[in-house]
Amino acid sequence: MMKSTEFVAMAKKIATDYKTLYVMGCFGSPMTAKNKQRFTQNHSYNKKSNRTKIIKAASASTFGFDCVCLVKSILWGWNGNSKNTYGGAVYKSNNVPDVSADDMMQYCTDVTTDFKNIQVGEILHMSGHVGIYIGDGLAVECTPIWKDGVQITAVGNLGNKSGYNTRTWVNHGKSKFIDYVAEKDSLDNYTDEQLADMAMKGVFGSGSERKTKLGDRYEAVQKIINQKTSSAINNQKLYHKVVKGDTLSKIAKKYNTSVSNIMKINSSIKDANMICLGQLIRVK
Repeated sequence: MMKSTEFVAMAKKIATDYKTLYVMGCFGSPMTAKNKQRFTQNHSYNKKSNRTKIIKAASASTFGFDCVCLVKSILWGWNGNSKNTYGGAVYKSNNVPDVSADDMMQYCTDVTTDFKNIQVGEILHMSGHVGIYIGDGLAVECTPIWKDGVQITAVGNLGNKSGYNTRTWVNHGKSKFIDYVAEKDSLDNYTDEQLADMAMKGVFGSGSERKTKLGDRYEAVQKIINQKTSSAINNQKLYHKVVKGDTLSKIAKKYNTSVSNIMKINSSIKDANMICLGQLIRVK
């Protein structure tokens, strides 16, 4: 079983280090004369005059993929071997079947439309199309639009990214052929938003401990935590009914202010009750 870090590393490498072209039904074959002849005849999409022209114009150092064949080729051991018919991939190896983009999701677990906790290496999906989540709100996918081949794009479900084309996906899941467990503790597997939610649950401790564990992600994560905390306090609608002689009334009298002004008192006042009330209670 391939580790998610290996899977993602190869996806990124194909997107950035190799010449690629979208060729339907092709899992990493170099565009040699023999392969061009084969793949301009294997599928109706490739037979279209404009696609045939593009395929024939590709260099022999260009590798052909389509969306799901990119996923399968990596799992089948693709290694960029331009002298191998399939770029080094071995058909149906590693117990990975030859399935369509939609059927690929049948081999995934934890399939969900909620992108909040998506993990690096998960399979992204929409009708007839799949991609690979690589972290930081980005994906690797093979598509005939934009760069017409394997490319890095922004996951619209997590927000746009400057310099990247954006695609919004329908759902995602963990492939049964990829090992995610060993990589679960890597910060690179999570967005800043996800790390902030984890930190607020105490996963990284607090103060200097949190700063140490988050490293260079600390500032961005802490900023989100501060925003979430501020928003939560501002949105509270907690009211305290003042009864003559109760604690709130006594504190107001102690600081020579009305109950309605209690929230204006600086929370640095050394009064435990005052600090508590100042942080948590609003009064009409």
